[in-house]
Amino acid sequence: MISDSVQSNPHNTPKHDLPIEYMRRTRNWYLALGYDNPYVWAHYPEVPFQVLHRPLSQSRLTLITTAAPYQPDKGAQGPGAPYNAAAKFYQVYSGEMSMRHDLRISHVGIDRQHSSMKDSRCWFPIDTLREAFADGRIGSLARRFHGAPTNRSQRHTIEKDCPEILARCQQDKVNVALLLPNCPVCHQTLSLVARHLENNGIATVIMGCARDIVEYCGVPRFLFSDFPLGNPAGRPDDTDSQEQTLEYGLRLLETASSPRTTLQSPLRWSEDSRWKLDYCNIERYSPQEIETLRNEAEQSRILAREIREKSQTSE
Repeated sequence: MISDSVQSNPHNTPKHDLPIEYMRRTRNWYLALGYDNPYVWAHYPEVPFQVLHRPLSQSRLTLITTAAPYQPDKGAQGPGAPYNAAAKFYQVYSGEMSMRHDLRISHVGIDRQHSSMKDSRCWFPIDTLREAFADGRIGSLARRFHGAPTNRSQRHTIEKDCPEILARCQQDKVNVALLLPNCPVCHQTLSLVARHLENNGIATVIMGCARDIVEYCGVPRFLFSDFPLGNPAGRPDDTDSQEQTLEYGLRLLETASSPRTTLQSPLRWSEDSRWKLDYCNIERYSPQEIETLRNEAEQSRILAREIREKSQTSE
């Protein structure tokens, strides 16, 4: 039997060099860890769509992220940090677009094996946006960007977080939003946010890396970069990649004529596509490693629940 890492088709394209099926991977992963109630992903047959009524050069744009403000007292959150449930947040937050911000992604399930977590422009492209504004590509940047909690409860996201983000966008007179998810659930969260914004007059584009989750949910516009999770805005330490990725997203805002429009970025992560075989691939772990992962997952679940309950009590 030929393994996925070497099997190819007649055109010499590796069999695995396709967008990762994150819903299937995560389902198999959690089943192997002992969670036998598979997660039901959000899915809608109808998709809202807000026409861009004015050129981008006359539009006011905001950014919506699932990255978290750095919390020095919450453990490792920098490059190479393991998954850190203590760094999660459970309420919408906002930050001034004109200021510097230290946002990190250690609190979510990104691809740590293939993402350096060093260059925040890969997941929080505020500097790239400022450059586009200076060049006249965007009419104006909103006063604030917004952070959306990565919540597995679709109901909470829809009933609490989406209306709160919409209200803040309306306060800032936003008419265009870029949404940058990181982990699998992040992609669902921001898909739900995008749908809510579009239903209320704000044009959106999601720039992300989990194609199956976003398209299954159903969104107006999606720029798909076939990169490891945690890099929705371009390759690290590659300014050209980051600028091109933003431009593809802006162009999609301008050109999409109907909902469910996906544009796949032509940029590649690397010439070697075998990185796609690793993320949440339970077949690559021994029984002993799976047992260790099971214990770590349970500890993280308990910690996250405690933080969430404390956050909800303080609301």
